[in-house]
Amino acid sequence: MQDEVEAEVERQIAEIRRGAERVYGEPELRLRIGVALREGRPLRIKLGVDPSAPDLHLGHTVVVNKLRRFQALGHTPIFLIGDFTARIGDPSGKKKTRPALGADEVRRNAETYLDQVGRILDVSRAEIRFNSEWMEPMSSSDMIRLCSHYTVARLLERDDFAKRMAAEEPIAVHEFLYPFVQSYDSVALRADVEIGGTDQTFNLLMAREVQRAYGQAPQSVVVHPLLVGTDGREKMSKSLGNTIGITDPPGEMFGKIMSIPDAMMATYVELLVWAEPDELASLRSELAAALAPGGDPMGFKLDLAARLVVQYQGAAAGAEARAAFRREVQQKEVPVDLPERVVETGPEQGAELTALLVQVDLASSRSEARRLMAQGAVQVDGVRVGDPAHRLSPGQYLLRAGKRRFARVKLV
Repeated sequence: MQDEVEAEVERQIAEIRRGAERVYGEPELRLRIGVALREGRPLRIKLGVDPSAPDLHLGHTVVVNKLRRFQALGHTPIFLIGDFTARIGDPSGKKKTRPALGADEVRRNAETYLDQVGRILDVSRAEIRFNSEWMEPMSSSDMIRLCSHYTVARLLERDDFAKRMAAEEPIAVHEFLYPFVQSYDSVALRADVEIGGTDQTFNLLMAREVQRAYGQAPQSVVVHPLLVGTDGREKMSKSLGNTIGITDPPGEMFGKIMSIPDAMMATYVELLVWAEPDELASLRSELAAALAPGGDPMGFKLDLAARLVVQYQGAAAGAEARAAFRREVQQKEVPVDLPERVVETGPEQGAELTALLVQVDLASSRSEARRLMAQGAVQVDGVRVGDPAHRLSPGQYLLRAGKRRFARVKLV
């Protein structure tokens, strides 16, 4: 029996580590999982999200997916809607004070979250909580007691606060209260584990200290990298306009996924795809083959886009989105009489896109080809390609440079 428990603890730890940047308090987590297995008491796993916007995007789902994974392992997921903290405004990673949201806006956004989270979690077996439950009734003396458990000096060690101080940017006093409230949420919920992005690390670790001050064992913390958006550079964010919403129209969601750089596909597989370990290992192998010389990265990305649409919107939506992408994007505005040009690739089994554009008369030189790619004017099968080192494996392609220049190419 003991050997079986130890094996299951190792299996669960491996699942929890998947895609995570770091697990803080892992030794305690191992012990907690062991006790939970022996006593039949599931762990309480907390994820807090402020309803600051009405829609969840794929960046949000990185941590919700991990909550789903904990649920599959038999633990109790707690999806905490920060309707109280949203009215303070999370200062994490912010260069200036965020405007506080009104109660009505927070309520409307929170209502949409419940439907969207139901696409990921089995909400019938989850706790859905609002932190206004314990923060609204909290007295001023209780708030003072809470704030007594941390120092101003420690707060100013936060990277975002330190940078704003150095730049002489104002910090409103209420912003210091945000991490206290987030920490107290863990006390109120008696959380065993909290999940978050790397930008939340300070707040999540502070909660460990606050829990100790209130006589609780400190929670373990699982932090995940921030998902890069469709621009291939910045974290996915509404304010940057680089998001992929899980409630976007299926065709729009599909097209946005197709626009991500090939180099990001591995991260999207690790952080977004619902797959058991064996299937995940198979996907990793398929991706490695697709990205290797002579591989088919476009085909893998088409499958990935379809899979993610199906995951959040169903099989019919995924099939239609893939068909619509081919119909409306890959074949859009293509001259009916466009001939196919056969290009021999030689022993390297593939062609560098910049050289190919010159060879089929879509660019006068490699430097022009690179310039067109930098401007976002080059597409392969309807997908914009901006990497000058991008290679195409043997196969048939529709190339586009600018608005009206096309070439059908067969690489052999």
